[in-house]
Amino acid sequence: MKNLNKIYLLVVGISLFSCNNLIDLKPESVISVNSFWKTEEDAQGGLVGMYNQFRTFVRTDLILLGEARSEVMGNGTANADYRIKYFENSMTQSNADRNWLQLYRVVNYANLVIKYVPAISFKNEATKNATIAQAYSMRAYVYFLMVRTWGALPIITEPVEGYDPVTTYKLRSPAEEILTFIKSDIVKGNALYPGNTFNATRSFWSKPALNMLKAEVYLWTAKRLNGGNADFTAALAALNEAELSDLALQNNFADVFAYTNKGNKEILFASHFADLEASDNYFADMYTSTPTASDGITPDIIAAIGAGGGNNWWAPTALIRNQFTEDDSRRKASFLEIYMTKNGATTFSTSIVLKGKGFVTGGVRKFLDDIIIYRYADLLLLKAEAKNALGQDPSTEINKVRRRAYGEAFSKHTFINGSQPANDEAILQERLFELAFEGKRWWDLIRFNKAFEKVPSLKGKEANQYLLLWPLTLQTMSLNSKLVQNPGYN
Repeated sequence: MKNLNKIYLLVVGISLFSCNNLIDLKPESVISVNSFWKTEEDAQGGLVGMYNQFRTFVRTDLILLGEARSEVMGNGTANADYRIKYFENSMTQSNADRNWLQLYRVVNYANLVIKYVPAISFKNEATKNATIAQAYSMRAYVYFLMVRTWGALPIITEPVEGYDPVTTYKLRSPAEEILTFIKSDIVKGNALYPGNTFNATRSFWSKPALNMLKAEVYLWTAKRLNGGNADFTAALAALNEAELSDLALQNNFADVFAYTNKGNKEILFASHFADLEASDNYFADMYTSTPTASDGITPDIIAAIGAGGGNNWWAPTALIRNQFTEDDSRRKASFLEIYMTKNGATTFSTSIVLKGKGFVTGGVRKFLDDIIIYRYADLLLLKAEAKNALGQDPSTEINKVRRRAYGEAFSKHTFINGSQPANDEAILQERLFELAFEGKRWWDLIRFNKAFEKVPSLKGKEANQYLLLWPLTLQTMSLNSKLVQNPGYN
């Protein structure tokens, strides 16, 4: 915590951004850059600051950018409120409320590490290189988040080190340039990692995690930018390299997400949450208060919910729930359907998400599970996707995932190689079953070119391809005169 507090005190380029300009910097203390970036401890403090800013983003917004606009979530028992415009895909520039400010905060921390750490003396050169590599990895990942969300972006590669709005106004660079920039950061990061290892909690970037990002980027450019076989081949090679690390599927699907099992061998990278260190994350919005027998809820359902918490602001849709078979262990580990019986009539009440349900202390549920960015089952399904695109048989990878999911019933669900389109459909659905509520679905649908087919609120709107991007908020537009709104939202 000492380093984390110290990083917050910096002035002239290290201050936390407010809301002025693209990324606004205002002096916050009397500590100067010249007095900070001197020691290995300073470098680690800056790195912790970067991860802390990233956690602030994933705590609430990863699910919104990565899944909210898909078919996965809908109304719960509470008013879905501002979330409705996401799953109904009714966003406009007037009601858009998610911007890139927090993500550029993360970028600025990464830029500070990249600029200053090379000149700092470390006890171990490998530790220094890994520190810089993590900054390149984070910057690449954050830009990948943003380019898939808003398309063209301002490219900022230097930390903003003075309060000068004129010089920080930037034009948006085309998505193609952003993706080329992302790939260059991946190359730089890969060259700096000393090995294929993880930290104890798997909550820092690593070479295997960066190779997962590389694969995802190249799959995106293969499909969205006509990168073709060259990009599919690069993606597959990156996944093969990542798979050489210390990875294994958990025997029990629910164990992947258990609060007491953080940093397990299925995880490549997660954002770390801990009691007294962070507040509840987005899973709190998908749970419910504790029902009672007087509500007409049966004892087994009451027991499954346990201590309530959060609020049922939105809930898994029937469209998604009904696709899971009863013999799929992921069903019971991912969500719970709640029914009530009154006067002899049983009715559906709501559903809640069980992934990320946290832990209970003193009768209070705290939603502090790590938010997983990359895990091994995700890797296997990305590998199946790349192999299928290259005309190879994806059965091995799909069946590894299904074998755990179905257990003794696996023989009824064994995947058999078919045509490329049929395989793609199976892979996309397997990703839904495996990765629901993990902030993946929206981007999966776009990558597979299935958003207008699978999302009810988008059906019949194929002519409006602009809907695949988010509008810039009016606030964002008002703070930088060089920004131009995404087409279709004017």
